[in-house]
Amino acid sequence: MSRQLDAQAGHGTGDFVTINIGPSHPAMHGTLRVVALTDGETIVEADPEIGYLHRGVEKLAENLTYHQFIPITDRLNYCSAITNNVAYEMAVEKLMGIEIPDKAKVIRSIMMELARISDHIVCVGILGVDLGAFTPFFYLFIQREELYEIFEWYNGARLTNTFGRIGGVEADLPEDFEERWRRLVPNLRKAIDETDKLLTHNRIWMDRTIGVTAFSAEDALNWGFTGPCLRACGVKRDLRKDEPYYLYDQLSFEVPVGKHGDVFDRYMVRMIEMEESIKLVDQLLKIYKEFGPDDPLMAKVPKVLKGPEGEVYAAIESPNGELGFYVKGDGSDKPYRVKIRPPCYMVYQAFPELVKGEMVADLIACLSSLNIIAGELDR
Repeated sequence: MSRQLDAQAGHGTGDFVTINIGPSHPAMHGTLRVVALTDGETIVEADPEIGYLHRGVEKLAENLTYHQFIPITDRLNYCSAITNNVAYEMAVEKLMGIEIPDKAKVIRSIMMELARISDHIVCVGILGVDLGAFTPFFYLFIQREELYEIFEWYNGARLTNTFGRIGGVEADLPEDFEERWRRLVPNLRKAIDETDKLLTHNRIWMDRTIGVTAFSAEDALNWGFTGPCLRACGVKRDLRKDEPYYLYDQLSFEVPVGKHGDVFDRYMVRMIEMEESIKLVDQLLKIYKEFGPDDPLMAKVPKVLKGPEGEVYAAIESPNGELGFYVKGDGSDKPYRVKIRPPCYMVYQAFPELVKGEMVADLIACLSSLNIIAGELDR
């Protein structure tokens, strides 16, 4: 259908009109394009086109050492780069049979939960902007800036963090990390609360989100949904609970779910998850205080890592869902093959089904609520 719609873009086909939406449209992030066949304001068909940010990431892995590939993973979901780093490092450690120290597990988990909050802030904030609610963007992004300052304070980078090393983490948390976190939490909770007051029961917001691009649990599973988009459909699936890694099986947290799988439920799931992540960081900091300053941060690994012959798959519950890395080793210091399972790709493939029969304006709402990150989608 792509070539047909592309050839017809801007021209009528009977009573229908084919239009381009993106990639230069602001709501399409400069990297996504949808060719939509419309009947007035109603979408009859939609054909998403990807690849505007394809950089051959998986092929690059074959020409870099295991360590050298870590900064490349930053450029997948750049709204929560830390989670990409950890997912890849977990896969390599599984391939090499490396068990990282418990203290490193706690530090990684703390940073991943902070990254989850930051990622959800981007999604909710931009969703508001795309629907004309600009004020919550400022409430939330002030707190995102504070989180980025924590990342920068820890390892010198704000956005693309290159966090961790194969075998653990490169540095301990700063001495006053908890004090700084305690100062941030009240303001973060206040921003979430203000956003809730401004949006959740707002009549305009409800009209623009409730029932819009709803998806059933069965369809979501069939299309390979994971993360908040799956949980919004009523499926209580979270790898931190169902296939726990690190210390998540020792932590107490709720997995929020929706009922209708619409824009509103995707928004609410992320709003609740931000609060749950705050609770998780508090619990992890209690565990962290049980360690001493001399407890190891790195496992004993050779200076030149060589992956044995074999293949593994490891996945984490990233902010957008199951982020998995398949890594195959051939005995050299470079991976023979790396294949990434990005949650965005699975969700975006269902985009034509989600928006069929909806209004053109609802297409923008849908895209924002899915939180499609092109760096992860295109790879």
